Amino acid sequence: MFTLTRIETATQDVKKSRFLAIAAPIAEEQAAKDFLTAHSDVTANHNCWAWRIGQAYRFSDDGEPSGTAGKPILAAIDGQALDGVVVVVTRWFGGILLGSGGLVRAYGGTAALCLRAAEKIEMIETVRATVAVDFSDMALIKARLLARNVAIVGESFTDKGPVLSLDLRKDEAETIIAMVVDLSRGKAVVSLDD
Repeated sequence: MFTLTRIETATQDVKKSRFLAIAAPIAEEQAAKDFLTAHSDVTANHNCWAWRIGQAYRFSDDGEPSGTAGKPILAAIDGQALDGVVVVVTRWFGGILLGSGGLVRAYGGTAALCLRAAEKIEMIETVRATVAVDFSDMALIKARLLARNVAIVGESFTDKGPVLSLDLRKDEAETIIAMVVDLSRGKAVVSLDD
């Protein structure tokens, strides 16, 4: 899954109607609501939107025929494997009716155009681990963790040695923990935080 790094916009004209898509990364539902309030244009005919955060999603057709705006916007989000994203597509009516198919293509197409142009980053699920090691193992273990690009986010000391707080990729956590235990000859104490 991917998310956006910043707010992105795109516009297109379809049979004299102007469509403006604005997309942004979000972390929670309230952030999506705040974004929609801030970026909906009250002078426009319609402000249709969709957002997805994990399994949670919402969309609105804002007065357009049911299923012709919000769902296509959500489909554009899902079609690009995005998560933690909100998109609002604003329409200023140009006097020519687009029909249901035309609305689906216009709203979904404008959202997809905006999302394709956006800079994306991969979302990597992590888990926090605490590792207590002896002073004699500290240098080797830290060197191997850094070589594996493991983020050491905290370090404290006891009378026996350092206690490291690590952010591990969830898909690599077991391998990294096994490596630390092996390097310490079974003496490292590892716990995973919830």
